Amino acid sequence: MTIFMKAALAGAAVLALVSCQAAPPAVVADAPVAPVAETPATPAHDIAPAPQPVSTTANHPGEAVYKQFCAACHDQPEATRSPALSTLKQMSLQFLNFALTEGKMKAQASVLSPEQRAQVVSYLIGAKPPADNWTTAMMCDAARMPVDFGGGPTITNFGYDKRNTRSLTASQAGISKAQLQKAPELAWAVGFPDATGMRAQGAVVGKNIFVPVADVGAMYAFDISIPEKPCLQWVYNTPGGAPLRTSSAFGVVDGVPLLVFSGQDTTVHAVDARTGKAVWTKQVGTFSYSTTTGTPSVLSDRIIVPVAQFEIVFGGSNDVICCNNHGYVLSLDPKTGAQQWRYDTMPDATPQRDRGDGKQLLGPSGAPIWNSPAIDETRGLIYFATGESNSPPAHVNTNAVIAVDLKTGKQKWSFHATPNDIYNIGCDLHSKPELLNCTSAPETVYRDVDFGASVILGTHSDGKQLVYAGQKSGSVWAFDPETGKVAWRTPLGTGGALGGVHWGIAYDKDTVYAPISSVGVEIKGEWTFDPKIKPGLYALDAKTGKIKWQYNPELPPGVTPPALPPGMPPIFPVHPIAMSAAPAVIDGVVLAATLDGRLHALDAATGKLLWIKATAQDYTTANGVPGKGGAIDAASIYAANGLIITNSGYGSFGQAPGNVILGLKPKE
Repeated sequence: MTIFMKAALAGAAVLALVSCQAAPPAVVADAPVAPVAETPATPAHDIAPAPQPVSTTANHPGEAVYKQFCAACHDQPEATRSPALSTLKQMSLQFLNFALTEGKMKAQASVLSPEQRAQVVSYLIGAKPPADNWTTAMMCDAARMPVDFGGGPTITNFGYDKRNTRSLTASQAGISKAQLQKAPELAWAVGFPDATGMRAQGAVVGKNIFVPVADVGAMYAFDISIPEKPCLQWVYNTPGGAPLRTSSAFGVVDGVPLLVFSGQDTTVHAVDARTGKAVWTKQVGTFSYSTTTGTPSVLSDRIIVPVAQFEIVFGGSNDVICCNNHGYVLSLDPKTGAQQWRYDTMPDATPQRDRGDGKQLLGPSGAPIWNSPAIDETRGLIYFATGESNSPPAHVNTNAVIAVDLKTGKQKWSFHATPNDIYNIGCDLHSKPELLNCTSAPETVYRDVDFGASVILGTHSDGKQLVYAGQKSGSVWAFDPETGKVAWRTPLGTGGALGGVHWGIAYDKDTVYAPISSVGVEIKGEWTFDPKIKPGLYALDAKTGKIKWQYNPELPPGVTPPALPPGMPPIFPVHPIAMSAAPAVIDGVVLAATLDGRLHALDAATGKLLWIKATAQDYTTANGVPGKGGAIDAASIYAANGLIITNSGYGSFGQAPGNVILGLKPKE
């Protein structure tokens, strides 16, 4: 069984969905777009009618709608990367309505009438009212209500610092290595109604954390000055209730403390951290499937915003004119949101050839930027990495690590890690002549091995620096920051669509820490199967790439892994012991997580296991909302004011949903 089997199954499921419903409308090539207004008006949302109470005496009419239009994907979430039915039933009315009218399911839902949309939402969640009344009871008293910036910022973006190291000192975290020797205790849990995926970490300034919660479209400011009793200072709700997607970035611009984060609808929000009031918002999407996932970076004179796109989900369908989306990076004025420069990963797509029915296949396309750039102010560069192609020709900036000038946006260098990786869900490595948008071997290697993880600018003990990148192929790379020349590459398997290195790597003291989600299978000429390489955490010598130590977690006693889809390789990305979340390093201790919701603490120098903390359980929360932990994934692990803070719950890809942020304190 090849590494491509999972992708093939995912594609089959998606095509089954498309074929069992009326096809989504064709997407035409995007014409050049005029500059977006600096502060656009809030978009109008075509909200479905409010759902009605679910009948318990007869089959609900929405069940038939679900089975006809939705079940092909959501009943097999591992293969299709879709939320499971059980996860959908835990979502909010706001989130489901957005998905069906403005979000990723807009094309599929376009064939539904407003009545059918209301029926399927009602079938999923019933007449669920908005549940935000918990915030009033959790508000701080007068003494703790003002945001206190004393102590300064310690986590300002995805990678904690501008270089994306994901490493904190004892002073920054308020926790020492000695305190981390024993498993911590629960100080508090905060639950969020109707949330199923806790994907974003907070910015940390002094004794405050600023946390975006994607599902509910809100940013929360918490005071954690009393470790056992967090309180709420303010809430920022997105206009129209649009879901958020990125973590939060922090910076001070002309004396104004700004929080910057972005949404699924590509709206960038700049919010005054003192009050929770918007300074400006700006919609930055250009293409039909543009989205934002990578956390922005806030500098004194600019905000750097990476932009991705998800045309990969729809490009395999004959009813879509494929493909014309690509990724880009924007530099925005931090005071107004006005665009300063734009870097595109490739030129706009043009007709390439007749796809067989008189319609043109467009290209190049692809290279979404899923990750958060590293900032090199000394050299005046930013570093980031890209995803695969969606149509030929496979551009050299796909599956690439790229450096651009911080002031001008001009490309300095680019390294093309995996050429000819043209990939759309629903296609295959081999010929499928009935699928007109699909590309076959040898024109594509069809691997979907983009760089999802953020790159790191690491400084060695001797002062030398290298740029580090982890790829979904399972390879960890090191580059000269001036030229992009490869310093070393260490393959840790061949990865897969959700693994190798997925969400992130960390750097500290001449060591790169790389979690591996899926090893994959042997590929001739690239990686010879090594049975010692298994999913887990790898400590690599930052100068040579050699493995210093590896930690390969095991399932808890008495726990058996779930049954895999037929034909799947034994290590599948949603396996409970897969490590997908970005790790953290705190004063010589590495914190990493497995998809079964366990937090693992390791000695950073030796790899010795210090403790394991299970989080997938029910919680009595500090805000009175029923709390449930689940998988730990994405950007979930950080520390502030003497607490380890972790999300628990990630309801994508067949993983266990949950709705809590946990504050864990060292044992006395």
